[in-house]
Amino acid sequence: MHGLRGVSRYRTVWISDTHLGTRGCKAEYLLDFLRHTEAETLYLVGDIVDGWRLKRSWYWNETQNAVVQEVLRKSRNGTKVIYVPGNHDECLRDYTNLFFGGVLVAKEAIHVGADGRRFLVIHGDEFDSVVRYAKWLALLGDWAYTVLLAMNGQLNRVRRWLNLPYWSLSAYLKHKVKNAVEFISRFEDALADEARGRGVDGVICGHIHHPEMRMIDGVLYCNDGDWVESCTALVEGEDGRLEIVRWTEAPERVGAPFPAALPAPVAKRGGKTIEKPVGA
Repeated sequence: MHGLRGVSRYRTVWISDTHLGTRGCKAEYLLDFLRHTEAETLYLVGDIVDGWRLKRSWYWNETQNAVVQEVLRKSRNGTKVIYVPGNHDECLRDYTNLFFGGVLVAKEAIHVGADGRRFLVIHGDEFDSVVRYAKWLALLGDWAYTVLLAMNGQLNRVRRWLNLPYWSLSAYLKHKVKNAVEFISRFEDALADEARGRGVDGVICGHIHHPEMRMIDGVLYCNDGDWVESCTALVEGEDGRLEIVRWTEAPERVGAPFPAALPAPVAKRGGKTIEKPVGA
């Protein structure tokens, strides 16, 4: 699957929850990933730009701008880019079925894999009762999450000084807190039920920042994760097999500091690690 110049080539790539416009966005890792991967189709599965945060205070750095330019470059060079908005970029839902810079905005999508399996592609906030019925609580939770990510940043500066790999405090706490674990389970079950009701083979979503791929009562549930905690993407090979890529665990990235700026890919092996292969 590796091409020349260290670029990995896939049939399809899904990313979500990049939260561009926030200090918590790992734009350096995301830009590195985009520059070292090529695909026929790229799905942006919501919360790509954090409109909630930008309304409160403006933050946008050069690396985040480079991420946008890299996506547009892919579109110009023939990659089919489909943007499925989430709750943080919900303003784009008013522009579904329109193209911006060659990028198609869609409320949702049905992806047909190379092996014939059909997947509902949706951000997933529609199945989050807090977002749907208590937006004020969602905004409060977003503020608390921002504080936790700031603490996470301080912790990882110390870990980099000690030459230790990136580690997400917020992800660790989310997996340990009982209520959070129960919420994730309910969310996954709800998305699987929706896919089953639509008569498709699986669902691909984001929203909860928890990368996962597992069968739920005959439906393949896939969550591509995020780029503020896990730095993950979902990819499809030419044979239709789906895999989760964890970019911070790539051999060349473990223990490395966030680069201040990233040059174009050079002639070397593009590092990545793959987990949880799922066949037909």
